[in-house]
Amino acid sequence: MITSKTALTYALGGQLNINRVGYGAMQLTGDGVFGEVADRENAKKVLQAAVAAGVNFIDTAEAYGPQLNESLIADALYPYKPGVIIATKGGFNRPGPGQWIPNGSPGFIRENIEGSLKRLKVETIDLWQLHRFDPNVPVEETLAPVAEAVKAGKIRFVGLSEVNIEQIERAEKVLPIVSVQNLYNLGNRQWEEVLDYTTRRNMAFIPWFPLASGPESMADKINKIADAHNATTAQIALAWLLQRAENILLIPGTKSIGHLDENMKAAEIELSAEEFEELSK
Repeated sequence: MITSKTALTYALGGQLNINRVGYGAMQLTGDGVFGEVADRENAKKVLQAAVAAGVNFIDTAEAYGPQLNESLIADALYPYKPGVIIATKGGFNRPGPGQWIPNGSPGFIRENIEGSLKRLKVETIDLWQLHRFDPNVPVEETLAPVAEAVKAGKIRFVGLSEVNIEQIERAEKVLPIVSVQNLYNLGNRQWEEVLDYTTRRNMAFIPWFPLASGPESMADKINKIADAHNATTAQIALAWLLQRAENILLIPGTKSIGHLDENMKAAEIELSAEEFEELSK
């Protein structure tokens, strides 16, 4: 049974009500996040099952495929169920599998936005995120077409990915920022300071790679707590994130409906204060 201790919804930008266990679609691509997913029909079923299970926040990017992931989501889910929010990103060139080259040139960003609108079959992107700062282009230039798109009603809210506090504040001089998507999980907390900053500012924090449960040294500790809850280590890793901060939105990805169900059940786990502290050490 879900307890009332941990809030399971979050208002993105103070407006869009999101169930905090969402879905990250990156895995629904070929090897190296490149090319078409091997089993397209299964991928569509996973996306449909996610929405049927209550997921209303799906994270994708122009760079996944590239472009193929966004089209897959539209094929599987369009017309979208009311309240379903598709977040996407732009700002990466993808010359081949496993290759990611930041491209913050305004023309490329504008092209990404227009392409995402068409592929997702939406008139407004609820959350558009800058995938990376391009070290060769001032972020003020990169975000200029994004600000134009917001003004034109093509983007509702804007987020950033893999950024520090200084970069968030620099971007905010151009336009409001409602979310940050950084690598963060039970075993990798290098962005702790950024998470705490977003919590104070009431910005969403979207940890990518949320399922990593940390180094082997933590295994005994996690296994013991997982056994106590009759849960998997992955579920404990997600439950810990949900309790870590109320602005965290989870986007675990999977190609399996079984794993999807497992991830969704993480919301039902309420760690005791002692268990939470033990995992947080």
